[in-house]
Formats: sequence, C-alpha cells, structure tokens
Amino acid sequence: MNKTFFRLLTELSSRKWVSRMAGNFAKSRMSRRFIPKFAKTYGIRVEDAEKPVTEYETLNEFFTRRLKPGLRPVDRSPSLVVSPVDARITGIGLAESGRILNVKGQDYTIEELLNRSPRTINYTNGFYFVLYLSPTDYHRIHAPVSGKIIEKEHVPGKVYPVNDFGLTHMRRVLSRNERLITYMQHEYGEIAVVKVGALNVSSIQYVIPLPGELERGADLAYFEFGSTVVLLMENGTFECRPDLQIGSRVRMGEALGRLKGAKD
Repeated sequence: MNKTFFRLLTELSSRKWVSRMAGNFAKSRMSRRFIPKFAKTYGIRVEDAEKPVTEYETLNEFFTRRLKPGLRPVDRSPSLVVSPVDARITGIGLAESGRILNVKGQDYTIEELLNRSPRTINYTNGFYFVLYLSPTDYHRIHAPVSGKIIEKEHVPGKVYPVNDFGLTHMRRVLSRNERLITYMQHEYGEIAVVKVGALNVSSIQYVIPLPGELERGADLAYFEFGSTVVLLMENGTFECRPDLQIGSRVRMGEALGRLKGAKD
C-alpha cells in the first residue's frame, strides 16, 4: 500500500464522528477488559500509576491516569521553564519571522497555530518546542511556569494523527487539528501552551476546577489518547538547554531552559 492510500484512509478517519465513537467506547465499562492488553501492547509501566490497574473503570480513565506522588519531581528554580509533559521533541528552535521551521519537513506559521490571535506578535521570533506524546506516555499536561492564566481558546478542527506519518505526509496537521490554547503570564513575560488533538482523541480537557493561577508543575489539562503540545515562548525571553535536540525525550517537570533576565 502506498502513501496515497494511507493518506486517503487517514482523511476518512479524521472525521470527528469517528473519534467520537472511539472516545465513547473508551469511556464505556466494556472497555475495562482491554486495559491490561493496552498496557502490555504499549509497554506502559502500570506500577507507576496512582492506582492498581484493577481499580480503573474504563480504558479512558486508565489512559488519563495520574502517577504516584513523587515520580515526576518538578525543578523549582524560578528562572526555569519545565516540560509540561512526558514526550519526544519533534520540533525545537527559534521562530523565524513568525514561522516554525521544518517540523517533519513542513513549516508552520505562529499565526495559524494561534488561530490568528492578536497575541501572535509576542511570539513571532520566540522559541518553540513541539512535544509529541505517544500512547505509551503519561498523558496529563502540567503548567510549564508559575503564573496566571490570562486567556484560553478552543479551536475546532480535524483529528489527523500527529505521529511521524501524520506530520510528514498530511498537510499542516498541527494547524488543522483541534487545539486548546492556554496563555500564561509569568514574572518575565508570557507563554503559550498549544494542545493539539489527534486521531481518536475525543477531546482535550482542562482539569476541573481550573485555578486562575498555577504553580509550575500543577495540573493543567489532559489528552484522551496520544497527541502533541506546542510550547511557545515570547520573543527574547528564553534560553534553551544546549543538549536538547530533535529526538530528545523529556519528562514532565524536567527543565527545558531558562528565562532570560531571570534571577534565582
């Protein structure tokens, strides 16, 4: 089967009703018996989960599980930005004149990612990370900085896969898929956390209740199945850790870099 055929299949399965059906099943009691098989297939460390596997009522509940306390220590240095998720870096660097360059061979504009928000101007030459979560990963999303939520936006869209195939062979997936965008004001500027939905992701959910102000590492949201977070730092405010590159794996709470001008 060639790439054109796979693309056609992906186009057909990107309809929201397909994801809705998959999501409804994952939330049903019938899905409970698939949890052990799912965990084994994807090599998920069930011993890291907050509860024993037998206590999860649905596959979705297991997928959006919390971890045991202390498994993801958060670097508390006030000058640091930490990873909001467990993920593999699939894009990293400085935006150039409002463009994120060469994410699996494709460029994206900050404007389209942020749905033409007036805040786009703050990020046109800022730093970005594209963080991909596979089904194996822990799927809760945490605050990358301490600060106040100053704006939120839900952008409806498609549900194309955001894995290597989707990012490489589907057109402009990150800016066509459903997105949940959170802007946070921190001591040295602001940051945008763009949560991108994916194939079979029935929704991206904020935690309830969602505080107006969050500490670094606090619960922010979660994906119902694998997806991607695009993290955007404001122009001139961020210095990346020098060892991070495309393909690097990061864990939630791990330092990604330092806010410029910040003092510990």
